Amino acid sequence: MLAVENLVAGYPSGGSVLKGVTFDIAKGEVVALLGRNGMGKTTLMRALAGQLATQGGSFRLDGRDLGNCPSYVIANEGIGYVPQGREIFKDFTVEENLLMGVLGKPRLPNRLPPDIYDFFPVLGERRRQKAGTMSGGQQQQLAIMRCLVGQPKLLLLDEPSEGIQPSIVDEIGRTLQAVARSTGLTILVVEQNLDFVETLAGRALFMENGVIADRADRIGQLRERPELVHRYLSI
Repeated sequence: MLAVENLVAGYPSGGSVLKGVTFDIAKGEVVALLGRNGMGKTTLMRALAGQLATQGGSFRLDGRDLGNCPSYVIANEGIGYVPQGREIFKDFTVEENLLMGVLGKPRLPNRLPPDIYDFFPVLGERRRQKAGTMSGGQQQQLAIMRCLVGQPKLLLLDEPSEGIQPSIVDEIGRTLQAVARSTGLTILVVEQNLDFVETLAGRALFMENGVIADRADRIGQLRERPELVHRYLSI
């Protein structure tokens, strides 16, 4: 599914942040990317989404090299990205935001699937409401659903639980787990909330100083090997 090999990326003013990232994710896997702030997690997500040019190495989705492809090409090939901060259109209604998820997708009709609100029913109840008037948790649900209507093969989630009340975090985790199991969706999630990670992910990668420094091949190892959490997440 996703193969990342020696990926190097960064910013023109600050040099390389990613310094040779290598990992694989199989179809249908849910993998957590863990690490302290400033270790390169968001930079990796942005590079995979095409928002940041790569400086070396490669990443392939289903065998196709997508390095330095425009973001719209990457999206059409099947990588969906929900960034930290959600980036919804606050003056658009819920329904208008969701329609943006299918806009420009040549393989999809320019309309919403009839069952789209089954995942997060509150969005159906508020489909005519302007997104900027909803709670942070509802906005996060909207951002995730806007991505899912584009039918990605790989979903990139950056800090989806940030600033959201625990009950909605639990709902998001259960819903994404159900979607992954029923559709074969592959998910790479950056997250600090270990309860959310344990609900959703099957294994974890630990990022430190721009590389994958360690891994937990079963998510249960986060409890079995507390030294991993202490080393890579403690301040």
